[in-house]
Amino acid sequence: MRIAISGASGKTGYRIAEEAILAKHNVKLILRKESQVPESIKSLDQIVTSLTDQKSLDAALNDCHALIIATGARPSIDLTGPARVDAFGVKRQINSCKRVGVKRVILVSSLCAGRFLHPLNLFGLILLWKRIGEKALEESGLDWTVIRPGGLNEKESDLDQENVVYTSRDLQEEAYIPRRLVAKCCIEALATPSSIGKIVEVTSGQDQPVTTMQKAIQGFEPQPS
Repeated sequence: MRIAISGASGKTGYRIAEEAILAKHNVKLILRKESQVPESIKSLDQIVTSLTDQKSLDAALNDCHALIIATGARPSIDLTGPARVDAFGVKRQINSCKRVGVKRVILVSSLCAGRFLHPLNLFGLILLWKRIGEKALEESGLDWTVIRPGGLNEKESDLDQENVVYTSRDLQEEAYIPRRLVAKCCIEALATPSSIGKIVEVTSGQDQPVTTMQKAIQGFEPQPS
């Protein structure tokens, strides 16, 4: 599968690219100007564009089968970032997918997306804007999956002892997950048809039972629209 990954220079994005390579996908990186990627993915196709450049974004996605959206507003004194990136930036990517025929989209969002009373909203109401981005994808008519990770950490060791907890929307609040496992979940979603049309919350822990996304989704209650 030819996969585009936007936000591929980010801490989660580059890990998604690495996991996509391991899964034998053909990967294209969609990057912002002046983005730097690690040596492990420098040999991949790289397209530099802006989320506001419609023609360039369309060209970047034109030959792809799927898009994984790992863009996200960075901490900044500019509190308009979450609106520009997590809502309108996501919408622009969705619209580009619709124009060029990319049917499958995975969006990396956040646990508690849509919540108002949450400390993260001190950063430009980020969780509210993330939910607007999610809604745009849900209403797009595309084959979508939203991955909502818990608090992200950089752990790379002993991940074979760390098991993912998959739940439906709005059931988890405070747990954490390594970025590497979030990346694995994105690639797992591509291989899990039952994840289409689902919001999947993911955290992890060493005391959690081993399962798969597919098995977990079988136990999901119907998700509200």
